[in-house]
Amino acid sequence: MHYDVLARAVSAKIKRLDDPDPRFLRYASPHPALADHTPILSAPETRVTTLPNGLRVATESNLASRSATVGVWIDAGSRFETEESNGTAHFLEHMIFKGTADRTVRQLEEEIENMGGHLNAYTSREQTTYYAKVMDKDVTKALEILADILQNSSFDEARINRERDVILREMEEVEGQTEEVIFDHLHATAFQYTPLGRTILGPASNIKTITKEHLKNYISTHYTAPRMVISAAGAVKHEEIVEQVKKLFTKLSADPTTASQLVAKEPAIFTGSEVRIIDDDIPLAQFAVAFSGASWTDPDSIALMVMQSMLGSWNKSSGGGKHMGSELAQRIAINEIAESMMAFNTNYKDSGLFGVYAVAKAS
Repeated sequence: MHYDVLARAVSAKIKRLDDPDPRFLRYASPHPALADHTPILSAPETRVTTLPNGLRVATESNLASRSATVGVWIDAGSRFETEESNGTAHFLEHMIFKGTADRTVRQLEEEIENMGGHLNAYTSREQTTYYAKVMDKDVTKALEILADILQNSSFDEARINRERDVILREMEEVEGQTEEVIFDHLHATAFQYTPLGRTILGPASNIKTITKEHLKNYISTHYTAPRMVISAAGAVKHEEIVEQVKKLFTKLSADPTTASQLVAKEPAIFTGSEVRIIDDDIPLAQFAVAFSGASWTDPDSIALMVMQSMLGSWNKSSGGGKHMGSELAQRIAINEIAESMMAFNTNYKDSGLFGVYAVAKAS
C-alpha cells in the first residue's frame, strides 16, 4: 500500500505533453514524460541561407559573446579520391596555409597572430574543414582570409616539396600509433574495395608524386559552391555574414554535382570480415570489433549515440573503477579484463561503424 501511494505521488508530478513538439520527438514516444523543452528551445536559432550558386551560409548568433568561430565545411575528403589521387585532400590541407597571390606565408601568420586568432584545418574521409576563432571585431577579416586561401592559394613548387617531406614524416609517426593503424585497417576491411576503405593520408607512393596540378585540379573538381557550407557562431549577425560571403566567395565553381550524388555512384558496402596483425614484440593486444552502423540521417543514429554513451570508455591509468557510470566499464575494472576500453560510433553519408576498441593482455 505504501508503495502504491508513492507511485501515485510520483506519477502526479510527471508532466506529459498534450501536443509534443515534432522537432524533438519525431522518432520518440508519443507520450513523453518531460514537458519542459525550454532549455532546448532557448538555444540559438540556426539560420541557413542558400545563395544562387548553391553555397550555403549557416549561423548561430549569440550577441552576448565577444568571440566567434567562422569556417568552411566542404564535402571533400579521401572518400572522393581515386586510388591514384588518394592523399590529395590531406596534402591540400597542408598547402592551403602556405601563401596566396596576395599574402605570403609570413603575412598570413602575422595577420592571424595580430588578431589573437586561431586558424586551423582538418581532413576526414568525407569532409575537409578550414576554420578560424577570432574576436567579434575580426570576423570580417577572418572570412576574407578564408576566402583568399581557398580561392587564391599559390602552391609554390618549393613549398610543395617541403610539405611533401612533412607529410611523409607524419605518415611514419601515424604508423607508430597502434590505434590509428587499427582504425585504418578497420575501415579497409569493413568497406573493402570501396572509396570509404581508403586512408586519409594515402599511400606514400602517391604523396611522392603529387604536384601543383593535382592540387589545383582537386580544388576545381571538389571545392564547388553546392558542396560547401560557410558556418559562423558566436558574435555574428546572419545578414552581415551572408552579405560578406556574397562579396568574398565569388570564384567558386557552381557545378551542381553534390557529394550525395557521388556517394550514390560508389556506395559504401559493409563486409563482415577480419584482419589480424601479429607482432610478438608488443606485450598487449589491441583490437576493435565493429558492426555496420548508421548514416548521419538515419533515425537509428541517435539511438547509437545514446548506446555509445551508455557503454562509455575506461582507462586503467585514469582510475574510476566500480564508480564509473558505465556498467561495462565497471565490470572491466573490477574483473581486470582490459587495460582500456572505448565505445565508438562513426557516421558517414550512407553507412557507419559502431563498436568497441580495447587494449588487453594477450592472455
